[in-house]
Amino acid sequence: MRRPVVLRLYAALATMAVAAATGVVLSMPEASAATGSATGYATQNGGTTGGAGGQTVRATTGTAIHAALCGRAGSSTPITIEVEGAINHGNTSKVSGDSCNTADGVIELKQISNVTLIGIGSGAVFDQLGIHIRESSNIIIQNVTVRNVKKSGSPTSNGGDAIGMESDVRNVWVDHTTLEASGGESEGFDGLFDMKDNTQYVTLSYSILRNSGRGGLVGSSETELSNGFITYHHNLYENIDSRTPLLRGGIAHIYNNYYVKLNESGINSRAGARAKVDNNYFKDSKDVLGTFYTDAAGYWQVSGNTFDNVTWSSPGSENNPAGPNPQSNTTVSIPYSYSPDAGSCVPSIVTQTAGANKGLQVSNGNCSPTTPTTPTPDPTTPTPEPTQPSGTNLSIGAGSDGSGKASGTSFGNVRDGDMSTYWSPAGSTGSISIKWDSATAVSMINIREASGSAGSIGSWRVINGDTGAVLTSGSGAGVITFPRTSLNKITFEITSSTGTPKVAEYETYAG
Repeated sequence: MRRPVVLRLYAALATMAVAAATGVVLSMPEASAATGSATGYATQNGGTTGGAGGQTVRATTGTAIHAALCGRAGSSTPITIEVEGAINHGNTSKVSGDSCNTADGVIELKQISNVTLIGIGSGAVFDQLGIHIRESSNIIIQNVTVRNVKKSGSPTSNGGDAIGMESDVRNVWVDHTTLEASGGESEGFDGLFDMKDNTQYVTLSYSILRNSGRGGLVGSSETELSNGFITYHHNLYENIDSRTPLLRGGIAHIYNNYYVKLNESGINSRAGARAKVDNNYFKDSKDVLGTFYTDAAGYWQVSGNTFDNVTWSSPGSENNPAGPNPQSNTTVSIPYSYSPDAGSCVPSIVTQTAGANKGLQVSNGNCSPTTPTTPTPDPTTPTPEPTQPSGTNLSIGAGSDGSGKASGTSFGNVRDGDMSTYWSPAGSTGSISIKWDSATAVSMINIREASGSAGSIGSWRVINGDTGAVLTSGSGAGVITFPRTSLNKITFEITSSTGTPKVAEYETYAG
């Protein structure tokens, strides 16, 4: 599936190539960090809150995302990871730790819980790099673009899925994302949004899925029926050959989506699946609902849908289109409340709200865009941290050690009160410690970079040198706070950097 997508992409790709060659910068609106609240089936089974209540860190590389996961106290410690910039194979490496299970060449959310991954600022683009959720729960992915993930050719990632979930996954909310490919299976791509092997309670909302042979599936075979309770709402499916989605067993709620140019088939309910399909808008498409490519029947309940220039094929032994006059053949009870827009306004409201970098606007239920109901402060304008903590700097008079240091630098330079001297690691990463002869209570450190190196420090961890426990993690130098801890040694570990990091002062405070 095959050529239709590729042929229609040539003009768009040519335009993009010209823009790249001339150095044209295409501006995007700055994103708000308001996450709103989960909707649909993601609100069931205890709900989906992601990293709410935990620490917020920033990442500009895939390795930094992995480092943030691995720097948590445990695999279920809540964390929100704010992402900005291009995440690709060149900056995404495996990071090890007790609270993570990561891999090269893919963003791996594996055997973890309570995580929010959100694009901020000028946008987050996962370029040819998929997001893989496995054996995990309570995950939010919001305001990111994932594009051109391949299962064959080079480079490959995540089996060709933009976002893929498998193996006992629960409670995932994917919202305001843009998932796109540049062709079908013959061009090396697979699904944009796939779920299999016991994945349940998932919502995909206000997202764009386009230019792909396959939109996504629920269940990998006619006998793999352990998935379900999926909601799809206010999404734009554009220039997709099939699977919008493909449902094998389970229950799905599909409402207020805008489907444009479904080239071969659309919602494919089969193998006993039951779908409530209400208030959607289908345009310039073929066979938008039914059971296709199998004799294992699926079912649907329909209401309020608009069919605009939709064509239907004739029924056959492995082809059972719902149209040309779709009628319900099952009933589906929805356990949560929702306020659907009228089908007639779906093109307008979805076009205004769906996709990354749209300001996280949602519908108010009356066909008008509005801001989420539970906004949080914009991370692009954080509350300023103090430049110099009050109290006694406990590093003065203490000891220090660390990992390999660059030539001409000293561990002691970080505790001498002199900003003109500094410690620098032998490479782009390394650790520096402050230590005392007896247990000392610390709740705050201040990492002060040497003149000319500000901004070099990327991601980091603060570690209890006595026990090895991670006290906190994040990115960028400055004031860092954590629960008051009594210890003999505290370590600041730089896990990523740009340029050469230089720590002029490593101050410690009781708080």
